[in-house]
Amino acid sequence: MTKTNKSTPAAERILTEEEILKMDDKDYMNPAQMAFFKAKLQALEKELLKNAGETTEHLRETVLVPDPADRATIEEEHALELRTRDRERKLLKKVQQSIVAIDEGDYGWCEETGEPIGIPRLIARPTATLSLEAQQRRELKQKLYGD
Repeated sequence: MTKTNKSTPAAERILTEEEILKMDDKDYMNPAQMAFFKAKLQALEKELLKNAGETTEHLRETVLVPDPADRATIEEEHALELRTRDRERKLLKKVQQSIVAIDEGDYGWCEETGEPIGIPRLIARPTATLSLEAQQRRELKQKLYGD
């Protein structure tokens, strides 16, 4: 019979948001939290890739519609779908970068300040690379001085 560590069950299973939020600040970006965010990001990546595949299939389905108004409606729907997929493509890139950051041990830390981004912010936006304060400073700077 092998001796088991008390932390082994938590390390083997993915924790819930509630369990992650209840953790102490000293546990920030421990292996269990990293596993939680990696699983969350991988699920998001899978969903985005699935949506992209569905869009490709949907756009291949060519329907010849003689009525110009109907044709215009279909073209507008396609344009909207393409804009949505373009946003998702950009998000997919951020998701993949976040997964790499987890693998490298850099995930969860602000790119500008090096401070923790914070669990609540990462749950809400798992691709965040800036702390809330750094993001607010960046947005204010962009508002004042433009891009």
